[in-house]
Amino acid sequence: MLAILLFLALHVNSGRLQQTLEQLSQYGRNPEGGVTRPGFSPADKAARDYVMRLMREAGLVVRVDPAGNIYGRREGLVGMVGREKLPVLLFGSHIDSVAKGGNFDGHVGSMGAIEVARALNENKIQTRHPLEVVIWVAEESHPFGGLFGSSAAAGLHPPGILDHKDAAGRTVAQALRDYGLDPARFGEARRNKGEIAAYLELHIEQGGILDQKQIQIGIVEGIVGIRDWTCTAEGFANHAGTTPMDQRRDALAAASRALLLVRQEVRRNPGRQVGTVGMLRVEPGAPNVIPGRVEFSLELRDLSAEVTQRIGERIFAGFREIEREENVEIACTPRVYHAPALTDMRIREAIAAAAADAGFTTLTLPSGAGHDAQSMAHLAPIGMIFVPSVAGISHSPKELSRWEDIARGAEVLYRTILRLDERF
Repeated sequence: MLAILLFLALHVNSGRLQQTLEQLSQYGRNPEGGVTRPGFSPADKAARDYVMRLMREAGLVVRVDPAGNIYGRREGLVGMVGREKLPVLLFGSHIDSVAKGGNFDGHVGSMGAIEVARALNENKIQTRHPLEVVIWVAEESHPFGGLFGSSAAAGLHPPGILDHKDAAGRTVAQALRDYGLDPARFGEARRNKGEIAAYLELHIEQGGILDQKQIQIGIVEGIVGIRDWTCTAEGFANHAGTTPMDQRRDALAAASRALLLVRQEVRRNPGRQVGTVGMLRVEPGAPNVIPGRVEFSLELRDLSAEVTQRIGERIFAGFREIEREENVEIACTPRVYHAPALTDMRIREAIAAAAADAGFTTLTLPSGAGHDAQSMAHLAPIGMIFVPSVAGISHSPKELSRWEDIARGAEVLYRTILRLDERF
C-alpha cells in the first residue's frame, strides 16, 4: 500500500517511461533479449531518429552537434524575458551499447531525461536556467575510443582523431559523414567553460551494492579513473614437437604470467582498485605451433589516480622480469586514460535532499564504471544518480533494473534539476 501511495506522488509518468525504454530496446535487439547497438551503426542511427522524435514531442528544440551528440533545449525563464541568459543545466546519457549488451545501461538516463522534460511541461514548471537534454554519441568503448561524444564536447580528443579507424577500416571522418555530419566542423562540438552550470546523469549502478543492501537511490561520490594499455608479448613461433622446452620463446607462456601478475599486484593492498586483462589474441593460433606473438589488454581502475599509477609501475617492473625469464619482449602502448572525476558536494546534497523529500533511501558510493560525466567534469560541476542493478549484472542481455527503481531515479532527477535551478 505504501508503494502505491508513493507512486501516486511521482511527478514523472512511470508507465510512459517504461514504454519508451521498451520501444528503444527494439533497435538492435538480440535473440537473447538484449541489444547490440554500437555507436555509428545502423541500429544506433535508427534509435537516434526515434529519440529525436521523442525529444521534439516533449517540446525540446533539437540540434545535432558536429560530433553527433544530440541536444534538446528547453529555454529558461530569464532568457525568455530578455535578461542575460543563465548557463545551461545539462542532463542525459547515451543510447549505444556494447555487443550483446542490455536494455538499461545509458538508456535509463537518456529516456529518464526526456521524461523529466515532459513532466516539467505537464506540471507547468518554468525553470530559471535553460535546460538541455543530451544524448551522447558512442559512449561505449570501440575502436574510436569510449566516451567519444562527451570527449568531443570537452575537447579531450587527441590530434588526428578523424583518421582513427575501426576494424573495418572506416575512419572517424567517414563515420561522421555516414551520420550526415561534416568532419571539417568536428572541433565545433567543443563546449566552453562557463556555458554549463552543472551536469547531472541518471544511470544504473552496474554493480550489486544497491540491490544487495536494498537501497533505492545511489548518490555517486566519484567516477573511477581508467588507465588502459594494449600490450604485446613477442617470442618466436616454432614447431611444438621438435623445440625443447628450455629453448622456447613462448609468447603465450609470458602473457599468461603477465595476466597473473596483474591480478597479484592489484590485490596486494586492500581497496576498491581493480585490474583486468580482458582480451588475448594468440598467433599463429595452431595446436602444433609454439605461440610467437600474443596481444593482450591491460586495464586499471580506481578513484585515485595515484593508486593506478603506482600499481601500473609495479606491473611493468614485473613484466621486465618475465621478459628475462621467458626470453620474450613485452611492450605496452597506452590506449586511453580517463582521469578520476569527483562529483560536486552541492549536487550530492541536492540529490540527497530530493530523494529524502520523495521518501527514498540513499547510499553514497563510487562508480566503478566510466561515464560521460567524467568528460563533463572538465567543464562543469557534475553529479550522478544511481538506481539498482538486479544482481549487479550489466553489459549483458541479463542486465535488469526494476521499473519501480527506474521511476524513482527519474523522480529524483526531476526534483534535483529543480533544486539546482534554484541554487546554481
